[in-house]
Amino acid sequence: MTAWLVICTIALTWLGAGAVWLVGDSRPRWQHSLAVTFALAAAVTAVLLIPQATDEAVITLSVGGMFGTFTFVPDGLSVFLTAVATVIGSLAIVFSVNYMHGEAQLGRYYALVLLFIGAMAGLALSGSLFLLFLFWEITALCSYALISFYNDDPKAVRGGVKALIITQLGGIGLLLGALITRTYLGDYQISTLLAQADTLPPNILSLLAFGFLIAAMAKSAQVPFHTWLPDAMEAPTPVSALIHAATMVNAGVYLLARFYPAFAGVAGWKTAVATVGMVTALLAALMAMVAFDLKRVLAYSTVSQLGYMVYAVGVGGVFASQLHLFSHAVFKALLFLGAGAVIHAVGTRDMRQMGGLRRQMPVTSVAFMIGAAALAGLPFFFNGFWSKELVLEMGLEGGPLWAYGGMVLGAGITAFYTFRMVWLVFWGEPRGAAHAHPAGTAMRVALIPLALGTLTTWLVVGPFGHWLADTLPYHHLHVKTTAEFLRDIALAPATYVAIAVVGLGLAAWWWRDHLTGLAKDLRGLAQFAANGFGFETVNRVVVNLTQRAASALQLTQTGDLNWNVVGIVGALLLVLLVLAG
Repeated sequence: MTAWLVICTIALTWLGAGAVWLVGDSRPRWQHSLAVTFALAAAVTAVLLIPQATDEAVITLSVGGMFGTFTFVPDGLSVFLTAVATVIGSLAIVFSVNYMHGEAQLGRYYALVLLFIGAMAGLALSGSLFLLFLFWEITALCSYALISFYNDDPKAVRGGVKALIITQLGGIGLLLGALITRTYLGDYQISTLLAQADTLPPNILSLLAFGFLIAAMAKSAQVPFHTWLPDAMEAPTPVSALIHAATMVNAGVYLLARFYPAFAGVAGWKTAVATVGMVTALLAALMAMVAFDLKRVLAYSTVSQLGYMVYAVGVGGVFASQLHLFSHAVFKALLFLGAGAVIHAVGTRDMRQMGGLRRQMPVTSVAFMIGAAALAGLPFFFNGFWSKELVLEMGLEGGPLWAYGGMVLGAGITAFYTFRMVWLVFWGEPRGAAHAHPAGTAMRVALIPLALGTLTTWLVVGPFGHWLADTLPYHHLHVKTTAEFLRDIALAPATYVAIAVVGLGLAAWWWRDHLTGLAKDLRGLAQFAANGFGFETVNRVVVNLTQRAASALQLTQTGDLNWNVVGIVGALLLVLLVLAG
C-alpha cells in the first residue's frame, strides 16, 4: 500500500504532464481540467502517505554499477515535504485556471509545473543520494524552463539562465557528497551516511558537510547565492508561488535538516550554518524595505524567511526549522497567489501604482492581509508567529547572542516592510489609472484554503512534532504537546521582546513622516540595499564567465546534425560504460 502511494504521488504528476502536452494547445479547457485533476490526485495520495510514514525503504531497485540501489523512504521529513509540494502545487494549478486563461503555450506551462511537482516529491522521498541528486537536477531544469516561460522576454530568459547556473553550483556540492559517500561507505544510501558518519575521516566528513552546505545555500538562495531568486519573478506568478513556497527553495533547508545528525559534530559547521542564515535573513529584509516591485518584495521576503530556517538548523532547532518551513509554505503561497490576483487585476507589479485595492478586491485583500500578518509575526492567531518564535527561542538557547540579536532585528524589519507593502497595495487612495476587478472563482478557491491554513496550522504543532520524532530515528527530536508548546512560547520573556521589536517595526512605518531625518541619515544604506549590497555584481561575473565558456565550447559543434548526434550518443555510451563498470 505505502509503496503504491509513493509511486502514485510521483507518477500521477508526470502522467498528467504527458496528458496535458498530448492534448495540445487547441483544447485549453481540457488542459486546465487535466492539470487540475492530476495535481489534486497527487496531492490526495501524498496526504494519504502521512499515516503510512516509516523510516524503512518501501521501494528498492537494484540498478547496479556506479548507480547503486535506488530506494524510496517515506519517513516523516520526506512525506511532510512531499505533502507541502503537492498540496500547494495543486492549489497553484487551480489558481492558474484563471491566471493563465488565454495564454499561449498552455500545454508547455502545465507540463513543466506538473513535472516540477513530481520531481520535488521524488527528491524528498529518495532514500539514495544519487537518486536525490537526479531529482535535484530535474527541479533545476524545470525552474529554468518556467522562469524563462515568456521566452520572448529577455529579462525572463536572463533570469532563467541565472537561476540555472547559480543553483548548479549547489548541484556540484551535492554530487561530490554522493560520490564521496559511495567511495568511503560503499553505497549511496542516506541511512548509511547517517548511521556511519562518525566512521569517516574527519577531513572527509568536513568536506561532505560544507559541500552540502554550499548545495543548500545555492538551492535555498542564501547569501551570496541569493540573487537568482528575485530575478525568478519574471515567471508567471503561480510559478513564483510554487518555487518560493512549495518546492525548490525548500530543498536546501531539507538537505540541511536531513543530514544534521551526520554533520552536527563537524567543527565550525553549525556556526557557519547559523551565520549564513542570520546574514541572509537580515540583508534580504533590508532589500525588501526599499523594493517597489510587489513580487520582488515577496521574493526578498522568501530569501529572508529561508534564512530563519537555515539559522534554526545551525542552532540545533531542526524541528523549529521544519515548523517554520511548514508555516512559511502556507502563508507565502497565500501571499504570492494574492499578489498574482492583484497583478492580474491592475496590470502592474509597481506598488506605487496601486493603493486602495481593498475596496475593489475584498476577498483578495483579506486573504493577503492574513498572510501578511503571519509573515510579520503578529500574535497570536497566525502560524508565522508561533513558528518564528520557536526559531528565536532555539537561537537564544543554542546559538550565539549576537546572531540572536540579528534575527530579532530582522523580525522588526520584516514587520516594517510587510506593513509598507500592505499599505501601498490595499490602503490609501488609488494611485494608478487601471480599474481593478475582483479575483476569479478559481483564484478565490485557491486563496481561501491557504488563508484558513495560515490561521489554523499552528494548532497541529504537537502531533506534527511527535510524528516527525517517531519516524526520524537519527535526529532525536525533543518535542512537546501542542498545549506545552503554546504555554512555553506564551510565557517566555524573549517572546515579548520579539513582539516589542515587531511593534517598533510597525510603528516605524506608521510614523514614517516623523522619521524623515533618520531616513535621510540612512539613505546611503538604503541605496546600497537597493543595489543588492554588491552581490549582484559578483553573481553577474560568475554567470558571464559560464556563458563565455559555453560559447567557446560551441566550436565543437560541426553544424552537421549526423555528426552531432553521433558525438552525443557516443559520449553518453562512454559515460554509462564507465559508471556501470
